[in-house]
Amino acid sequence: MKNLFLLLITLILCSFSLSATAAVTSSLSNSNISSGETVRLILKHDGRTDNQPDLQPLNKDFEILGRSSSTNLQIINGRVTSQSQFSVLLMPKHDGILQVPGLLWDGEMSTPLKLTVGGNGSSSQSGSSTATDTSHIFFTTTLDQKKPYVQAAVVVLVRLYTDQPLYQASLDFPASSDVLVKQIGQDREINETRNGRNYQIIERKYLLFPQRSGKISLKGPVLDAEVPDTNSYDPFGNDPFFGSLLQRMPLSGMMNVTRPIHVKSKAINLEVQPRPALATGKKWLPARNLKLEESWQPDTTTIRVGEPFTRHLHIEATGLTGAQLPDIGKLASVADGIKAYPDQPKIKDTTQGSTLLGSQNQDVTLIASLPGQYEIPAIQLSWWDTAKDQPRVAILPARQLKVLPATGNTGGAIPSGTNANALNSSPADNALSDEPAILPQIFSAAFKGTLWLWVSIVLFVLWLTTVFIWWYSRKRAPAKQSEKVNDVSLPVDIDGTKAFKAFKLACQNNDPNLARQHLISWAKTAWPDHPPLGLNELAQRLGDEKLTPALQELDRACFQGGEWNGDALLKALSAPPTQAATSKKNPGLPELYT
Repeated sequence: MKNLFLLLITLILCSFSLSATAAVTSSLSNSNISSGETVRLILKHDGRTDNQPDLQPLNKDFEILGRSSSTNLQIINGRVTSQSQFSVLLMPKHDGILQVPGLLWDGEMSTPLKLTVGGNGSSSQSGSSTATDTSHIFFTTTLDQKKPYVQAAVVVLVRLYTDQPLYQASLDFPASSDVLVKQIGQDREINETRNGRNYQIIERKYLLFPQRSGKISLKGPVLDAEVPDTNSYDPFGNDPFFGSLLQRMPLSGMMNVTRPIHVKSKAINLEVQPRPALATGKKWLPARNLKLEESWQPDTTTIRVGEPFTRHLHIEATGLTGAQLPDIGKLASVADGIKAYPDQPKIKDTTQGSTLLGSQNQDVTLIASLPGQYEIPAIQLSWWDTAKDQPRVAILPARQLKVLPATGNTGGAIPSGTNANALNSSPADNALSDEPAILPQIFSAAFKGTLWLWVSIVLFVLWLTTVFIWWYSRKRAPAKQSEKVNDVSLPVDIDGTKAFKAFKLACQNNDPNLARQHLISWAKTAWPDHPPLGLNELAQRLGDEKLTPALQELDRACFQGGEWNGDALLKALSAPPTQAATSKKNPGLPELYT
């Protein structure tokens, strides 16, 4: 009996132990993932709880991207059961076999789990690819050369493989202080089947420019995107009716739940060679090919003094950007007696096959100031042939030029064979030639291509002239317009006393226009029925021989300009005169000046 009791107690304790160990369970949405993919850890707790598990142990090997919780309530045969669920979205920090530690939740510990994180199979070696065919998303990278020279272009072909749809995708290739990164061309999309899987491939090309020699490790491309989360809970996914109905709806994709991914390519390792000792020239130009060309307009070896002719220079290099090329206009020197006017170089970068073609175009206008025999010096440009690993020199040969005297010039001719280098100042002299035949040509050449600028300047000057003429005419207009009887600028009710006081003040200030205007205003109050039309008629009506010369001088100052002194008129007309008996004469007399 005693043994039976002990056995019963043992069974009861074992059942409690089993119940305790089963209180918190854990599982992973996938136990084997590729590098950069996420995994969901699901914790289940028997019974309802408002607490959350301690996630601190996960920070060692994982990055927590998201979390969610839910409670499931069931009633079976009248018995109510509940279960709490906690979901954590994890991003592994490194590859390998990782341990998902047990987590403490309400005093209960979950079971530890193992997660295998594999590489994405990207390669940084030329022509090789070790991509894992079981990966859903992975990179491959291919280099066109393994040991580039410093500052030489390295072409990188990046291929992104995916058998899943990507949302909000972003592909980045970070540069560093040791390597400059430049994308070339447009992305290309193709499809490929690997081991029964259909992959969508996105191809993108980059150029790498190492800035120092030695071994350099550069981080590879990085993909950040959202992919469908097949392990998420779908409220209608398991229902045959609603599931098929939602799939046929136009906006069915909006119901999909996604999860973030962060896929990194393997690092790209470069063994950069320094500039060779055999490389000559001031500028280091490592290229697969370099071409230097020129053309002349007009294409002749005989010109005249003052006639401009243009030298078009073109340089292009395979594997270099246009900005890396030297300014060819500065390389082109000229002989004494010829002045050069270079335009701004036009830089251009284009994709040629799997590499970059950088180019520069520049026009240099040349004008000879003295007749004679000249030689345009040759241009030599040293560069390094990376394809054959040897130095090379691009050469534009020298050009002989015969300059004849300007048309109509009777003097200044130089006998044939005379060296023109000793006849004129250096080309660095920016002073223009004094010969009238040369000046227009130099002016035209120096400002070639800026016709629109000069047209704008001429139009602006014409506009200023119009404004000045308008202002000057407005300045003189009030004096002339004041003669009109129906002048709207004059008030209707004129105060004769105030007008005469204003007239005297204008005389004291030596202002002829105001003096004439206020005097006419006073006259309109004196003869309201037939006001005088001008100073000449006013003098006739006043009938004062001493006053007439002063009024004529005022009229002359108003219409002919010049200085005017109002003292004489002020003395002759210091007070308002009385109307003379002879003021009834015919007022229709002409103005003093018309």
